[in-house]
Amino acid sequence: MRLSLNAILLSADSNQALRRRASAGDNEEKSMGNRLSSTLTAIWRMSLATAAVAAITVGLGQPANAKDTIKLGFLGPISGGNAPQGIGAENGFLLAIEQANANGFPFEVEPVVLDDAADPQTGVSAALKLVNDPQVVGAIGHWNSSVALATIPLFDRYQMPFIVWGAISPKITEMNLPFVTRVTPTLVNENKPLAAWAAGDLKAKKIAIVSDTTDYGQGNAKWFTQFFKDKGGDIVASEAAPVGTTDFRAILTRIKGLSPDAVYFGGVITEAGILRKQMVEIGLKAPMIGISGFYDPEFVKIAGDAANGTMVSYPKAQSNSKIDQLDKDYAARKFADPESPYTKYAFDATNILLAVVKDKGIQDKKALADAVRSINYDGVLGATTFDSSGQTQIPVEIEIKEVKNGAWADH
Repeated sequence: MRLSLNAILLSADSNQALRRRASAGDNEEKSMGNRLSSTLTAIWRMSLATAAVAAITVGLGQPANAKDTIKLGFLGPISGGNAPQGIGAENGFLLAIEQANANGFPFEVEPVVLDDAADPQTGVSAALKLVNDPQVVGAIGHWNSSVALATIPLFDRYQMPFIVWGAISPKITEMNLPFVTRVTPTLVNENKPLAAWAAGDLKAKKIAIVSDTTDYGQGNAKWFTQFFKDKGGDIVASEAAPVGTTDFRAILTRIKGLSPDAVYFGGVITEAGILRKQMVEIGLKAPMIGISGFYDPEFVKIAGDAANGTMVSYPKAQSNSKIDQLDKDYAARKFADPESPYTKYAFDATNILLAVVKDKGIQDKKALADAVRSINYDGVLGATTFDSSGQTQIPVEIEIKEVKNGAWADH
């Protein structure tokens, strides 16, 4: 408006001068003044028109047909030793959002990916970024149970719907936080059939346990012990070491003297690979078994040739056309990294969030969380429903995977 005011003042001054000159009989200058006055008036009118258009544009802020943008968050280990699991899940998250945006979703969805580095403190810092961003309407997260247990009270306190795609400690849903659900089975669900298989098919009577000291590791040790004893087996040793341990030889030497039929490991990838390698180095020839926490190619890289013969349980996927389509879409997307065992869990978790946002909108977070709990979602995992504490009710059937010739294969 400053330009318009100057134009008005200039026009007024010029007209006064021109009238004085006209009264003196200067017809040529009068003619020139009239032309100048007309020009300035035109400029003034153009300035007003431009200002009006600018005001309208600022008021609208965006084209009338543009979608509102919302954000969904992802948390997982995308650096460090557990990164293969996190990156595979991240890609499932991104693929679900890309497909929604391409297929007429009512909002433009922006993904927010944050690294929890498999560390509770880092996870909490990342979670705080999400809950303090008003555009984030929900999130999925975590492969490590210790990280999930640190962050889920935060998501619940800030009333942000949160779906766990990987962490399997029973404590996560035992807390029954209304804004937290989980699409993966718990370690209890995996350890029970694994213990039955070890006592039956593997014909193991004596098993030694090594676990890490996290909630995940201690939960594995507890439940495998209970279920194996229920089948008549004997736990001859139960040892624990912190995450980050690089030398298990003293523990393994003690175990070797007990001549177990198998060694059960209740931890994750890096320590599992080191443990298996050192088992072979000291001549402990018993097979190593565990649940799906170290079912990953990175385990084979760390253990090297010693990985051969290692066996784990893994939840058997329900066969359906949707998971076949996911495999095709993932390949077509040409991600830099292959699918991980948790790609499908993150894919379904994201699509469940998208489904309730599409149905309920974004204004009422409690309505969104309630809708997640009550959903019956037909996805790549099968028909997902949740119990009253937010735990998936898909029945767990395991299959045994074994490292053969340097790669995971069916047992």
